[in-house]
Amino acid sequence: MARTRELRKIPVVLVSGFLGAGKTTLLNHLLRNNRGIRIGVVVNDFGSINIDAMMVAGQVDSMVSLGNGCLCCAVDASEMDAMLDTLATSSSRLDVIVVEASGLAEPRNLIRMVLAGDNPRITYGGLVGLVDAVEFATTRSAHPEIDQHLGLADLVVLNKTDRLDDEARENALASVRSIVGDVPILSTEHGRVDAELLFEVPERADDPSHARQLSLDELMYEDDDHSQHLHARYSTASFETVEPIDPRRFVEMLENPSGDVYRIKGIVYFGAEGYMGKYLLNTVGRHIRIEQTDWRAEDERGTRLVLIGTDIDEELVEVRLLDCVRRSGDPLDGTAMFPVHRYVSQN
Repeated sequence: MARTRELRKIPVVLVSGFLGAGKTTLLNHLLRNNRGIRIGVVVNDFGSINIDAMMVAGQVDSMVSLGNGCLCCAVDASEMDAMLDTLATSSSRLDVIVVEASGLAEPRNLIRMVLAGDNPRITYGGLVGLVDAVEFATTRSAHPEIDQHLGLADLVVLNKTDRLDDEARENALASVRSIVGDVPILSTEHGRVDAELLFEVPERADDPSHARQLSLDELMYEDDDHSQHLHARYSTASFETVEPIDPRRFVEMLENPSGDVYRIKGIVYFGAEGYMGKYLLNTVGRHIRIEQTDWRAEDERGTRLVLIGTDIDEELVEVRLLDCVRRSGDPLDGTAMFPVHRYVSQN
């Protein structure tokens, strides 16, 4: 039986960063520009979150229910696990939960907390590390633990880059790059991060008042104000094939993508014996999440992917993905799917 929406897992995305990096600004931006995503936000307090902009509808205990489908919760670290359970079972049917890491616990502890939870509705959605580009050198000197925090990040957001000249911006980027290696770094200002780079925009066929997920064609070729669209700010690439994908080569490609790839999303068809289902892929930076479900009768079996990032070499992407297509005579024993299952969310 195909997985119903009610059983769909809710990704928990952690946002870390030292005081002044812009975490609250980023959260407010996501909540004001959520494209119909129902977001649960866990923060220390409501003082700096723009409640008025989110149309408060009512309040229950420490949870504020918001008219646009968002929820904000004020908690401390000891309450985190219980709060995630509360949000996951909420009647608001959340699409994602965003947790502000600073002040609650070290990012490593929060990651462990999410991974250790036994709620079947919750899954870890990755760590976004926020950096103040202007004050990074000073912050790093005062708080050397920032290197460890950024080392855990799946995606790094270099914020406030508009306040630096070209040379200072390049120096800040190089400094962060020396810490995080090949983890994607997104340069931005005023905490402006597109929601689609962090989590899935859901399709709501039963709720026309909410935005539906854009198709690949709409994402890349909308004909109104292009300056506001994802494809205007980032480069995108797409890939489609009806042939089955080799699981080992595909996972190697996911773990070592080309260029700064912020998101990869879509469906993958492996066609291996015993594993004929549809695999839903979502990556945030270097965090990989795969979910197995069933094909619907109307589905066309095959692999369809969208990659979003900067400096994406479309020809190289196509070459690498074509190399993942299973060749005639390729061995496919029972261990071939092991690399995939490292990233498959369990029921």
